[in-house]
Amino acid sequence: MFFKDYYEQESPSEAARSYHAEVIRRGAAVTGDEVRYGSDPYQSLIVFRAAKSNASPMLAFFHGGGWTNGYKEWMSFMAPALTGAGVTFASVGYRLAPRHVFPAGFDDACAGVQWLSENAERYGASSDRLFVGGHSAGGHYAALMALTRPALKIRGCLTVSGVYDFGPQSGLSARPRFLGHSDTANDIAASPIENVHANPCPFLIAHGSDDFPHLIRQAKRMAETLASEGGDVERVVLEGHNHFTASYACGNAGGPWAARALDWIARH
Repeated sequence: MFFKDYYEQESPSEAARSYHAEVIRRGAAVTGDEVRYGSDPYQSLIVFRAAKSNASPMLAFFHGGGWTNGYKEWMSFMAPALTGAGVTFASVGYRLAPRHVFPAGFDDACAGVQWLSENAERYGASSDRLFVGGHSAGGHYAALMALTRPALKIRGCLTVSGVYDFGPQSGLSARPRFLGHSDTANDIAASPIENVHANPCPFLIAHGSDDFPHLIRQAKRMAETLASEGGDVERVVLEGHNHFTASYACGNAGGPWAARALDWIARH
């Protein structure tokens, strides 16, 4: 899909424009199978087959962008580090705010994962070894999905610089607009940390050492909350990386995130 095929997004910040240019540059030569799982252009995904696709695990990943920006194409650059090691990788798009508010984008992400589960064998992957993950806002959707959608049978959740809390302790400078203009009920329903119950889905939580301070604090609290409920959780600090370069690091084969993620997936 070409970017002109999407309807216009909100004007991004300078940092977001730089991130867009860099991830598109890194993934320019990476190709996969594009699929529409809904009628909206954002309800689409790309599947990248594992080099050895014989009942391989599959990782469905969601892009960031503050719930108002982003494209599934952003995450293409991550694929080679994973597919080369035997993991089928899928980048899943979803509708964006402010045109679509919670739970629209989240429901899309779940629908995309449901499609992948039902069609995994088509790509040589196993529906029994389905993992989800995401960066920033995408990490939020992945975490919420892993904790609240048991029917998807998610084996584990791998978040990078994710958002886990929209309550008073979130540290967010403003209430994200994707939560809508209703009362704060959505803030609780959308907060992964408020949806942790006994024996939760396994988590690998990563963030940069120089990430946004409030997201570092959220990651620590999320890991502690999962552990307190008997969860299998590991936290990875990507040294020297900020919010954006932590994402770039996910595409480095043999790098600190990819190596840890592949080992973690193999153990789960």
